[in-house]
Amino acid sequence: MSARPGPLNLITDVPGLGVGNAEDGDVLTGVTVVVPDRRAVAAVSLRGGAPGTRETDALAPENLVDAVDAVVLSGGSVYGLDAAGAVTAELGATGRGYTLANSSLVAPVVPAAILFDLTNGGAKAWGREPPYRRLGAEALAKVGRSFALGNAGAGMGARTGAYKGGLGSASLVTDDGLVVGAVVAANAFGSPVMPGTRTFWAYALEQGDEFGGQAPPPRGYRIDLDLPDDTKRGPIARTNTSIGVVACNVALTPSEAKRVAIMASDGFARACRPIHTAMDGDALFVLATGEQALDEPRPLMVSRIGMLAADCAARALTRGVYEARSIGALRSYHDSFG
Repeated sequence: MSARPGPLNLITDVPGLGVGNAEDGDVLTGVTVVVPDRRAVAAVSLRGGAPGTRETDALAPENLVDAVDAVVLSGGSVYGLDAAGAVTAELGATGRGYTLANSSLVAPVVPAAILFDLTNGGAKAWGREPPYRRLGAEALAKVGRSFALGNAGAGMGARTGAYKGGLGSASLVTDDGLVVGAVVAANAFGSPVMPGTRTFWAYALEQGDEFGGQAPPPRGYRIDLDLPDDTKRGPIARTNTSIGVVACNVALTPSEAKRVAIMASDGFARACRPIHTAMDGDALFVLATGEQALDEPRPLMVSRIGMLAADCAARALTRGVYEARSIGALRSYHDSFG
């Protein structure tokens, strides 16, 4: 069997998923919303030492919640959590959510994670009205199968290591019908580039020319194992976090989705070094849309999905950097290497 990118090479190659982006170019921030057509089984893996999240405890397999209505990824650090409130209100107004007994109301379940972009030079003097509720509602209104990468959505103001970060996405489709995808807002402390080269760490995973047609490092290349020079240093060392969603088209239990989330988080380590640091708030959600049954033996199939998801997460993070363009002092990969 083999795997190849889907028609869009986006997370929305997974049937039953839509993504919407909204940005504020003056503030240099944005929001990305991932919405399943129907409530989807979900899980999350939190690996960073400085996470900013909402509703992640509810996703533990031993807890009541077994499906979600949307996932929100946002810039803005703690202010960005407001975006999920707007998405929750909009979904609830249309009748989407957990049905409450003896009530006409519903309770949408909308987990969220935020990244730190407060010191990227944008106009952040918003006083008592941060833009994130507005951006959350705008992103939800734009949900569709196609969406922009790079300086888009939650990746608008992102930076990964010394380079402009951004929003990336990737997918894989197997011969026997598995579809797996990822969307990642790349804003990591670590570097996506092998030291002393222009080669992405994830170069060997590139499909087609999604990273521009990467060449391997020079013959005889030896990695300097100390902290790379092109990480975030000095006053910006704490301004980090890569956040994302991976999805698959099969029916998983909450505990199986959790295992996929754990495995998929290691995709970040294939694309960035170091990763999951004390200054990162790395969070990766899983959505299982349940379009097809999971074949037996289930543990083997779950492990296979986790492997595919990890590769998609690595490619999505790298595409986020590759597709980004310079904004002010945030210098892109392209402009750094010509």
